[in-house]
Amino acid sequence: MTHGNRPRPTFPAALKTAPAVALGANKNIAFNALQKSVKAVSESSTGVGLDSAAVRAAMVRKLAAQGVQHEGVLRAMGEIERHGFVDSALVNQAYEDTSLPIGLGQTISKPNVVARMLELLIHQRPLPLGRVLEVGTGCGYQAALLSRICTEVYTIERLKGLHEKARNLLRPYRIPNIHLLFGDGMLGFPSGAPYAGIIAAAGGDAVPQAWLDQLAVGGRIVAPASLGKTSQSLVIVDRTPQGFQQTVLEAVQFVPLKSGIG
Repeated sequence: MTHGNRPRPTFPAALKTAPAVALGANKNIAFNALQKSVKAVSESSTGVGLDSAAVRAAMVRKLAAQGVQHEGVLRAMGEIERHGFVDSALVNQAYEDTSLPIGLGQTISKPNVVARMLELLIHQRPLPLGRVLEVGTGCGYQAALLSRICTEVYTIERLKGLHEKARNLLRPYRIPNIHLLFGDGMLGFPSGAPYAGIIAAAGGDAVPQAWLDQLAVGGRIVAPASLGKTSQSLVIVDRTPQGFQQTVLEAVQFVPLKSGIG
């Protein structure tokens, strides 16, 4: 797929990368190595007065104990500083398994939920994934994680305040493969399609037709949806040569998916 003259981010390249760490048979050794590699990245970046490398490594160990198995997801969760995407007053809660407010009635999802959705998005495919669309940029944390497992991330936010907030929070990391977009996420972003994956941080009554149209054959959508029920469930939609296959998973709670911009 060619990229043509699509808009690039306003900040250039250079997120420092920790050495690759295998999280295979001996997990204790693997996590010790992961902690060292994360610390090397943390020490070379701006800190906020806490040992973020140690608490990120602890978070990764907890995620693995909770069932997250994919090495690429665990590595990304260990490398990206979640505390850099929350308000300063909430920094001490940044690595707890809880959602946190980010303003304008929106939240940053729990680490376990984020890791679960990323693992589902990968779906036994080799990394990096190709081009991925994220609906609901929020504070930019999940976009930063996606940048470590995808070749390109198109992330769209309907709330101008959050779009600008994510731009400001991501700028210091200088990540080259994120495209920040302001617009109606229910419409997707046709100019970037087809996508190897689409992941959403808000849930509607159904998966929008625009997302289905923009999904590549072999691609997958991971999103919350109500599907006519009062409660939300996590839904995956796979596009095969024969059509779409939908699977409904566990109950989740996300902010509602809305159309338009604000």
